[in-house]
Amino acid sequence: MIDLRSDTVTRPSEAMREVIAQAPVGDDVYGDDPTVNALQERVAALFGKEAGLFTPTGSLSNQLAIRSLVKPGEELLTETQSHIVRAELGAGAVFSGITTRTWPSRNGILKASEPLEIASPNAGPYLVSTTAIALENTHNFGGGTVQSMHEIAELRRESLKLGLTMHLDGARIWNAHVATGTSFAEFGSHFDTVSVCFSKGLGAPVGSMMLSTSDRIAEARRWRKRYGAGMRQIGILAAAVDYAFTHNIERLAEDHHRAKVIATACAQVSPTLVDPELTHTNIVAIDVTGCSRTAGELVAELAEVGILAGAMGSKLLRLVTHMDFDDQQLDRVLELLPDLLKRSLVA
Repeated sequence: MIDLRSDTVTRPSEAMREVIAQAPVGDDVYGDDPTVNALQERVAALFGKEAGLFTPTGSLSNQLAIRSLVKPGEELLTETQSHIVRAELGAGAVFSGITTRTWPSRNGILKASEPLEIASPNAGPYLVSTTAIALENTHNFGGGTVQSMHEIAELRRESLKLGLTMHLDGARIWNAHVATGTSFAEFGSHFDTVSVCFSKGLGAPVGSMMLSTSDRIAEARRWRKRYGAGMRQIGILAAAVDYAFTHNIERLAEDHHRAKVIATACAQVSPTLVDPELTHTNIVAIDVTGCSRTAGELVAELAEVGILAGAMGSKLLRLVTHMDFDDQQLDRVLELLPDLLKRSLVA
């Protein structure tokens, strides 16, 4: 099977497994694991932050970050299709009493004026006050789109005037870095908290990290334990992440190229399906509104011919390229996917 459901389906390489086996470890609940301590310091420094906290999932990293910025009953603004509000099962409300309000956008692409128009800080005793704004880069459900640094900088500048903080859901920030050449420090400079994920695109088997000030990270460590995610000898995971972080970032350009090839082939069937110009990174988001089959039905038909894809609702078919997807598999996808879409459009 050719698995394009996500870039999280990759398997550790033999070299990564060797590093895992040799990792020095300690009890991280006591702060004694040297491998994860070194990794947290390394990643935090790269983003220009004081400290980092390793977490098992990106959802937890996001949740620890936003609860450090937003008090119960206060408001977080984020884009309508963002992971925080669509794919974390209401965790901000359940665990932290956070209310959210969203602004819609095309393909998840930020225009600073849009969140600023709905921001309502210091709303008084009868209305919810906005405290923070969360951005996603790259934007998952937007099709892996990369946010404009000009718009991010403008939002940061204007939101600071309003007394608001900002969080970056940077699960695939590695892809944004490779696509634009923007440094991690530049990304980090515009946000009070950052979440990054190592199992997306980089080939690590598990792991994310929250980055912020030392005080926020100390508090997040307590909440991580409170949520039941205090881990012991996690150096074996941190070693895999460190290997992935060292060896697998620049090669993401290959994933971007293959995704663009797939998007271009689908656009040749019909420009309504996908705009290759908006396929910035490794996610191909195909709009099947004009097809006679739903995204779920197309997923089932693709599986029958050996291709696994994802349905993001009934109208969006998603394919995600990754390091275990090669040119031979790409040729097979190009042979089968456009034909299936063509038959679906004509039916």
